[in-house]
Amino acid sequence: MKMLCYSLCLLFAGPLLAQSSVDSAQLLKDVRTLSADKFEGRKTGTRGNRLAQFYIIDRFKQIGITPYHNTYEYPFYFQEGNKKVMGTNLFGYIPGKSSDVIVISAHYDHLGIGRPNAAQDSIYNGADDNASGVGTILALAAYFKKNPPKYTLLFVAFDGEEEGLQGSRAFVQQPPVPLSTIRLNINMDMVSHNDKNELYVAGSTPYPQLKKFIDSAAAKSSIKLLAGHDVPGSGSDNWTNQSDQGPFHAQKIPFLYFGVEDHPDYHQLTDEYDHINHRFYYQAVKTILEMTRQIDDVGI
Repeated sequence: MKMLCYSLCLLFAGPLLAQSSVDSAQLLKDVRTLSADKFEGRKTGTRGNRLAQFYIIDRFKQIGITPYHNTYEYPFYFQEGNKKVMGTNLFGYIPGKSSDVIVISAHYDHLGIGRPNAAQDSIYNGADDNASGVGTILALAAYFKKNPPKYTLLFVAFDGEEEGLQGSRAFVQQPPVPLSTIRLNINMDMVSHNDKNELYVAGSTPYPQLKKFIDSAAAKSSIKLLAGHDVPGSGSDNWTNQSDQGPFHAQKIPFLYFGVEDHPDYHQLTDEYDHINHRFYYQAVKTILEMTRQIDDVGI
């Protein structure tokens, strides 16, 4: 046990360690669990997706996130070819001193199972995409449950992102709070796998008032936090509408989107727990938490 503790300390040492506020063991457990074969790639409408829902709901309960209307589950429907598919968003909140809201989100669905092949694993486990984002929202929720926020924080695990942002579109169409009270969306999609120690954050080009928070968090981080991928007219290099922050932006709600650039495991069978960068992921989550704390403290 002492050797394990020593190894973890070496793995996760960094300049933010003095204010350590993320349970590294639980963080990695959440990603490892959600990206296990048992969850069958978490494709919307499947058995594996439902098992992922059960796990996330249990974690919401353990942390103490408050449900709206006594439930964390909010179904929605969308058309996929000739069939109607049911997705399920999962969310709850931690009340703040203000009724103004920050939505902290990540999608939990992924690509499911490919063509069975006896010579090859056929499960798209989606460790980075996006078990890592779900692990992040759970880590932030655990922190703010112990350190009550000023804003009301709404934690959302979206379904149907891989099907065209279906869950986030459904959310903004029927939000649990008035859209006018949502001041910011902080969205995470792929934050655990980068060999260059780089994490991007988009949102400060359309919403320049957010740049000061990026600069402040970057100065304290042991990873390279880079603003970008949000310039209009830059084609696929503009991530503004490529994940669940898109429907918020369409409603003129400011956003910060954290993600890494595409890597060889992106949307491949090899996006597995063993391929994420554990130390980078831990430091990325601490950096995201640091920025969220600053925003909550200073206000937007």
